[in-house]
Amino acid sequence: MSNIKLAIIFYSMGGTNYQLAKWAAEGAKEAGADVKVLKVQELAPQSAIEGNEAWKSTVEATKDVPVATSDDIEWADAVIFSVPTRFGNMPSQMKQFLDTQGGLWASGKTVNKVVSAMTSAQNPHGGQEATLLSLYTSMMHWGAIIVPPGYTDPVIFGAGGNPYGTSVTVGQDGKMIEDVQAAVKHQAKRTVTVAEWVKKGNQ
Repeated sequence: MSNIKLAIIFYSMGGTNYQLAKWAAEGAKEAGADVKVLKVQELAPQSAIEGNEAWKSTVEATKDVPVATSDDIEWADAVIFSVPTRFGNMPSQMKQFLDTQGGLWASGKTVNKVVSAMTSAQNPHGGQEATLLSLYTSMMHWGAIIVPPGYTDPVIFGAGGNPYGTSVTVGQDGKMIEDVQAAVKHQAKRTVTVAEWVKKGNQ
């Protein structure tokens, strides 16, 4: 069987979800997957970005990361999304990306994609679970197979214990409060493993 193809698609304003995506890529590669790390298109005006140093530096740090397309979804056996929360919902940039996959969905090309998601917020109850559920709702319409981490490994508790997907609190200094690296890598490996089961089952 060929390696699992994993697309890790993120939106990041302060750099947190870009870091989560990179850790997920490490975990997935350790599990033998072929990985693409991709960002969604920025929709905010340049003037807004220029006025925020952290945002500006993240745009600069991710300038060479390819923008996700429908072709990437079609290529992938599995997808991991990483987004900050916006009022308990996914950011408009990620929503726009999902909303433009209608053609792919209509042709049945989203069916049985194995998916998982991660998120961040500025406080422990800042809408993390609701954000992941908002993303998973779209995935149900895709006919995708959702793979939450649940409590499948003790590292989940070390990262705050979110069974929906790894989530992290980001302090006012822009730094992550919980140590979630191990949980992210576990979630990525679990996603790849389930994708292997699905791929084998379809052969």
